[in-house]
Amino acid sequence: MDKIYLEPLEFFAYHGFFEHEKRDGQTFIISAVLELDLSAAAESDDLMKTVNYGEVYDAVADITLNHKFDLIEKLALTIIQRLLADFPLLSAVTVRVDKPKAPGTTCKFPAAVELRRERK
Repeated sequence: MDKIYLEPLEFFAYHGFFEHEKRDGQTFIISAVLELDLSAAAESDDLMKTVNYGEVYDAVADITLNHKFDLIEKLALTIIQRLLADFPLLSAVTVRVDKPKAPGTTCKFPAAVELRRERK
């Protein structure tokens, strides 16, 4: 399967389990891998035969900036579900959400999740 990569997309948002994360916010780095057949687009040079990257970015930004989730797992899944719903040419989507400064018990450290879902 062919792939389109959108990475890294950086957002300042308010996701997290702890109240201070929801209040103060932090940076999230999101990467998306879109799987689809790009043969027709590559042969025809026609945007209508592929996925518009700007529209994908807007969908990711909307979810990341206008919703709040306790877990980055839920953020990643919500992005995937939206992309599969909005872009029928996609056969699968992988989303990675990086939280560069996840709070730990005594320090901050990088954490990330990656989810992949296929169209049913």
